[in-house]
Amino acid sequence: MSRKRREQPIIENVTITGVAAEGKALVRINDLVVFVPFAVPGDVVDLKILKKKHSYAEAVVVKFHELSKVRAVPFCEHFGICGGCKWQNLPYEEQLRYKQQQVVDCLTRIAKVELPEISPILGSAQVMHYRNKLEYSFSNMRWLTADELNALDDPDNTAPRKQPGLGFHIPGAFDKVLHINSCKLQDEISDRIRNAAYAYAVEHGIPFINLRSLEGVLRDMMVRVVTTGQIMVLVQAKVTTPAEQEQFMGLMQYLSDSFPEITSLLYVVNNKCNDTFGDLDVHVFRGEECIYETMENLKFKIGPKSFFQTNSRQAYKLYSTVRNLAALGPDDVVYDLYTGTGTIALFLAGGVKKVVGIEYVPEAIEDAKVNAGVNGIENTEFFAGDMKDVLNAGFIAEHGNPDVIITDPPRAGMHADVVNVILEAAPKRIVYVSCNPATQARDIALLDQGYRVTAVQPVDMFPHTQHVEVVTVLEKKC
Repeated sequence: MSRKRREQPIIENVTITGVAAEGKALVRINDLVVFVPFAVPGDVVDLKILKKKHSYAEAVVVKFHELSKVRAVPFCEHFGICGGCKWQNLPYEEQLRYKQQQVVDCLTRIAKVELPEISPILGSAQVMHYRNKLEYSFSNMRWLTADELNALDDPDNTAPRKQPGLGFHIPGAFDKVLHINSCKLQDEISDRIRNAAYAYAVEHGIPFINLRSLEGVLRDMMVRVVTTGQIMVLVQAKVTTPAEQEQFMGLMQYLSDSFPEITSLLYVVNNKCNDTFGDLDVHVFRGEECIYETMENLKFKIGPKSFFQTNSRQAYKLYSTVRNLAALGPDDVVYDLYTGTGTIALFLAGGVKKVVGIEYVPEAIEDAKVNAGVNGIENTEFFAGDMKDVLNAGFIAEHGNPDVIITDPPRAGMHADVVNVILEAAPKRIVYVSCNPATQARDIALLDQGYRVTAVQPVDMFPHTQHVEVVTVLEKKC
């Protein structure tokens, strides 16, 4: 006989006191830290505990007694459901304050090294429509909100689930897609293209994919919009019969006819069990195979498989910060670790002797080489491979000892072997760019034996989220 779960009591009249790094609000109740989504500091609420561990718990608000004076009205109709932009209910100035504090807390509590005064965070001039890339998923059974279910008098969520949707996955659920009417993260052309594709597919009976059985045709859609005005749209479909091919090509022709502003209209036939298409051919339906972003006098090619910072305008601010803090000289040899498509490397190349870029993804390195050629830059070298395997004493002996190292690792930070090679190479300066202050702080602690922190500059790349970028400068100790 199964054990009945004990109903958790309601905790009444609790005042939310802070914000956690995960984007949730928090409050301490006795010795318990309670994380609460979609509340802000100053709210007085009743909480229901959903999950409880020894030192923390997860809870939801069941009643608001008093709303905080530090609160903003969310601008998106999907706020609280789709899982993105969790801080819309916080004024942007407050978001920046908490991000700044997150950086301070991580560096002081985790790195535990001597620090200079941390510079005020560089906010984003654009807080809406700032993303250059969004990906939407098709589903033959879209997720319905509680209000929609109540309106349909179907609290068990059965028949209405047969309605198709095109939008974002519900957090933590691969098979649940919330249909999106409007998203404020990207230029409004993205809404018009997505909604038109959805309406055409429904009207013409093109099957949306079943995310469990993988039956159906339409899988997902990617939209890229860059500051040059160029637009890339890529649609993925599962196509196994001539009839499905005809249906899919009909949708592509409709998009081509309806949106002449699309400069790169692409498609992928993906009959695999997942939506990744790195190993699949991308076909050009109309226009070019790529689009170009510009920064200063540089052009960057962005293909369908390319990685590029998703906030173009703020990326320029980030790269400018790196260049200023790196204090480069004309005779410097620079290593750009985790170079991606070489954006930082090419941004710095004009003021140094040579830049050596290393990146795990071979396709990204090919893009970096193309970008160097497009811009007529000849003092860069790019290499593909796992950083801990490529960056070693032999590599440095062959390509020259670095005067400055730029490192921009993934969220997990740098492998311990990479840290050790950096220490052995002993550059005069390290500029560490991180999207995760916690792992950056851990790595800074490892580098402390040979380097001291001389500058810290937080940069906000993603308004209305908890994410923050940090540029930290480490100078070689005498």
